Amino acid sequence: MSSPTASLRSGLIGVIVFASLLFCVSSASASTFSAQSGEVKATFSVSGTFPQAKNGQLTIFKSGKIVDHVVVSSQWCGHQCWPNSISSKQSVVHVVRLSPGGPLDVVLDLYSGGAHCCAIEQVYYLDSSTGKYEKVEHNFGDPGIKLLALGKGGSDLFLTADDRFAYAFTDYAASGMPIEIDSFSNGTFQQVTKDFPQLIKKDATQYRDAFFDAASSKYDDTVGLAAAWAADEDMLGHSSLVTTFLHQESLAGHLNSGLYPMQPSGAKFVVALQKFLRHDGYVK
Repeated sequence: MSSPTASLRSGLIGVIVFASLLFCVSSASASTFSAQSGEVKATFSVSGTFPQAKNGQLTIFKSGKIVDHVVVSSQWCGHQCWPNSISSKQSVVHVVRLSPGGPLDVVLDLYSGGAHCCAIEQVYYLDSSTGKYEKVEHNFGDPGIKLLALGKGGSDLFLTADDRFAYAFTDYAASGMPIEIDSFSNGTFQQVTKDFPQLIKKDATQYRDAFFDAASSKYDDTVGLAAAWAADEDMLGHSSLVTTFLHQESLAGHLNSGLYPMQPSGAKFVVALQKFLRHDGYVK
C-alpha cells in the first residue's frame, strides 16, 4: 500500500520518507560535502566508520573568506552524528534562504543512528543582533525532511511528516504520518502546514486510496492509514466528514490494527484517534 507519507518515505515527497531510504548513508572512512549559493559557501567534513562518526566540522565561507568554523555536535548524537545522505555523492549541507528577503542560511542534514531514528536538521543562521552565525537544531524523527522552495519569495521550507503518528495505533510499517511543513525564521521553527491546502489534499487523497486498496487484505491493518487521512482532513476543516467516515468504516469492520488487542480497533480506535487528534492540535 502506497501513501503520501509513504512517498516522503520512499523518495520523499508525496510526503513521507521511509527511513530505509533517507537513512541510507555512506560507509566511507572520510567524506566531505559542500554547497554554495551566491557568495556563501559551506563545507562539512567527517571521518569514522558508520554509524559512529568523528571529527565532524563545518566551515562557512563568505566571498572566499572563512567567517565561521565549528565542531559539529548535537544533543541527540553528540560528536558522532553521521551525514544523512542517500549516497556519498549527495550533499548533506545546503546554502538556502529560509527567511523571505533574509540572508542565506546553512542547513546540515545529520543522522543520529538507530533503526528508526533520527533525522536531525541543524540550521546555522546569521543573528542580526550579533552578526554571527548561531545554531538551532530540530529532530524530525523517522520521516526526515526535504527542502523545497515553497515559501514566500522562493524561500525554502522543510517538507516532512508528523512523526508522532509512528507506532501510535499500529506497527511502524503500517503507520501513516500526515504531511507537515515547517518554516524557519528568527531562530525558530514554525509549522505552516495549513498554508498549503493543495498539498494536504493530495496527501489525504493518497491515504484514502491506500485505505480502500487494503480491501484486498480484508482491511487487516488499516488504522494507521485512517489516522493519517483523518489528520489531513481535519487540517482542511473537514471534521464532520472525518466523523462520518470513521463511524461508517467502524460499523463495516474496516478499522483494524495489526497489534490488536494491544492497540484498539473499531469503535475504540475511533475514540482513541479523536482524543489523539485533539491532543496534538488537529481538532480544536
